[in-house]
Amino acid sequence: MTTLSDQLHLHPEQLSAYWMPFTANRQFKQAPRLLARADGMWYWTDDGRQVLDGFAGMWCCNAGHNRKPIVEAIQKQAGILDFAPPFQMAHPLAFDLANRIKAIAPEGLDHVFFCNSGSEAVDTALKIALAWHRIRGEGTRTRFIGRERGYHGVGFGGISVGGMVANRKMFGNMLGNVDHLPHTLNLSQNAFSRGEPKWGDHLADELERLVTLHDASNIAAVIVEPVAGSTGVLPPPQNYLKRLRDITRKHGILLVFDEVITGFGRLGQAFAAQHFGVTPDMITFAKGVTSGTVPMGGVIASSEIHDAFMVGPPHMVEFFHGYTYSAHPLACASGIATLQLYEDDGLFGRAREMSSYFEDALHSLRDAKHVIDVRNLGLMGAVELAPREGMPTARAFDAFLKAFDKGVLIRTTGDIIALSPALIVEKEHIDRIVTTIRDVLATVE
Repeated sequence: MTTLSDQLHLHPEQLSAYWMPFTANRQFKQAPRLLARADGMWYWTDDGRQVLDGFAGMWCCNAGHNRKPIVEAIQKQAGILDFAPPFQMAHPLAFDLANRIKAIAPEGLDHVFFCNSGSEAVDTALKIALAWHRIRGEGTRTRFIGRERGYHGVGFGGISVGGMVANRKMFGNMLGNVDHLPHTLNLSQNAFSRGEPKWGDHLADELERLVTLHDASNIAAVIVEPVAGSTGVLPPPQNYLKRLRDITRKHGILLVFDEVITGFGRLGQAFAAQHFGVTPDMITFAKGVTSGTVPMGGVIASSEIHDAFMVGPPHMVEFFHGYTYSAHPLACASGIATLQLYEDDGLFGRAREMSSYFEDALHSLRDAKHVIDVRNLGLMGAVELAPREGMPTARAFDAFLKAFDKGVLIRTTGDIIALSPALIVEKEHIDRIVTTIRDVLATVE
């Protein structure tokens, strides 16, 4: 077997050139964790050690790793059309993929604007919202409402509407006109909830307070993750999203669901909007659209929004926004093959079938050492640990390192262990993930 070490001998001095994202760079480069190849539910390290992927790469490899139909589609497309300019030109695969996404999106969301990541998708949706209100003669609507503990990528717009403190403190609120709803996690009320907590739907009514404070005529959009993911898997309280939808519709405010994580099967439907029975005005997506193989993101918008732009002289650009790599041919080929694989293998339905087993297994950790909460929805789950006194995040990070040593890849955020296995996960994979976490927590101080 060819290993990463065979491909490139990395000496310690070679590690410094790469400034790694969202990484403790100094710790990593003292003891690198290098992944050389992947297949199905597994990674292999550079020294040939097998590691079970409990996180679908990074919420993204929903179909599993190295799936042959997707790989072959990318290889084939690379030899046919490597790049096509997306401004005033196009290629057939872009329309094919857009129509496939439309076909599985909530009814009424009919138009897809492609970009390259979740961060770009969020900034695109915010710009669409501002522009839509302006062309309708409501240009005073410039304020956005995000949510505490929300994560909407790392663009200036996404950080501003996001609510994760560590992501904001160095950069501030760059958009200016932004407020935040309270987050919905309250361990005194909903610790160890299975699925959607019963307590907390009233927190949506905080939006009415913000409307009173600013007046609806100044608010462009509300953006939330249906299930807050990167902050540690916060399922919404029952009826919470429906109440947000009712309030935004009442006041003419756009509602944006950030489904970069929840899109493409994570909750057993194509989109979380369908799981909750709530249709927003826009959905942002990325990650699962190509099962993580080629970077791609996008915004799905309603016809009401799209059609408002389609006015004026027909030769004029309607929306001055886009990216060099919007609808890149390789990304489109990957997306088409990925959506077909989801359908052929029935992976969305499979996620629904596995969710109850995943839930029971995860909640079996309720009595494990240090555990103060377990929560889940679909194939998303979190185990929250009591923080180590004076050293927040250290306990979960130790658990991450020990789990990796035992051959299981998990993800931590703060003192929370987050899990999101690929939709191809088997019961024995879930058992191994949960057993490993229990064993690790027993040894972590």
